Amino acid sequence: MARLPRLFIPRQPQHVILRGNNRQAIFVDDEDRRVFHDRLRDAARANGLAIHAWCMMPNHLHLVATPADERSLPATLQAVGRYYVLYFNRRHQRTGTLWEGRYRATVIEAEHYLLLASRYVELNPVRAGLVDAPGNYVWSSYNHHVGLTVDSLVTDHALYWALGNTPFERQRAYAEGFSVPLPAHEVDALRTATQKGWLLGGPEYQARMSLAANRRVSPLTRGRPRKLAPEPA
Repeated sequence: MARLPRLFIPRQPQHVILRGNNRQAIFVDDEDRRVFHDRLRDAARANGLAIHAWCMMPNHLHLVATPADERSLPATLQAVGRYYVLYFNRRHQRTGTLWEGRYRATVIEAEHYLLLASRYVELNPVRAGLVDAPGNYVWSSYNHHVGLTVDSLVTDHALYWALGNTPFERQRAYAEGFSVPLPAHEVDALRTATQKGWLLGGPEYQARMSLAANRRVSPLTRGRPRKLAPEPA
């Protein structure tokens, strides 16, 4: 069966994961992370990709981002990926591929999932046992969102701006969201949708977005259609 094209819907955010080949490390130290961060920022700006949240883990990258057009996301990752693998191989005296292959991504319903996905992304270092709080991990967008740093990679989404009328109100409201555990079923839904490449959202959103998408947004129902019973004579 032919592989479906990547799902794209104009002006809709996506959750994206890019992994190292065989889950090997893609960042050895902070210099690697700094180079990748700055190259990603420049590539995103050049290709019209607004990055709302991010996290660099030792062997993978998470993004929550809105592409301006169908080429914005793949062109950004292609540009930074090609540059970075040459840099990484030269610096660490290695050869061969660095990336697992195709990145994983899902279109998400912003009103329900954007801030949830951002928290999921920024909590990755805590779940992995690297730190005990998201603010203790430098290489994510968390400290930007709570006002501890200003990150040139981040374009704040309208839903982040809606958290308050002032920067302090927004930052406090965002931080307070981390006091409540992420619902396990929502996390499972986000992971599954990202892995499979299907749209993540409610029935009304799916119906609306299916009209704007470049392909179907959910899997086909398995099995043969049920036969209708013959009408009585």
